[in-house]
Amino acid sequence: MTTYIQAEPRIKLKPSRLRNLRKSGRLPAIVFGRNTTNEMIHIPSIQFQKWLKQGASGFIELQFEGKPALTVLLEDLQRDPVTKALIHVDFQQVQTDEVLRTKIPVKFNGTPVGTKQGGVVQIQLAAIEVEALPRHLPAVVEFDISGMELGETLHVQDATFAPEVTVISEGNESLLSVVKP
Repeated sequence: MTTYIQAEPRIKLKPSRLRNLRKSGRLPAIVFGRNTTNEMIHIPSIQFQKWLKQGASGFIELQFEGKPALTVLLEDLQRDPVTKALIHVDFQQVQTDEVLRTKIPVKFNGTPVGTKQGGVVQIQLAAIEVEALPRHLPAVVEFDISGMELGETLHVQDATFAPEVTVISEGNESLLSVVKP
């Protein structure tokens, strides 16, 4: 699923000007990619936060006035250490014909049986790193965890991907465990 966000180019600003930009409801960002120049932009903060709350997965189409749109993936975001407010976002530009390395978010569905026995769900990893052409990348990896018993662990190797997707994360890395408190 692709999300559309209106973006505007920006110039390098001093910290005080960046604070003013954030106060006006805009979020500073940068777009980088292979064989392209880095581009400093700003986007609507509220629209981006809505996308984050919806799961923050899939491609984003950055639309510019008078310029072609850019298809990007969220690479990183920085938050204020005290207020947790968004400070800056990094986007990776997607080249449709080049293999892309990214992290696919993991979504867990259901409540494990082990929690009824007093177990607690511990999430160790919220994303799996993969490589593939953009058209083969899933937006999210879903697991049904309702059958998990106390003491069971879900690993990266339990995820299934299309044959065109190469998993970079170690197969024995834990995604989720149901443990005794």
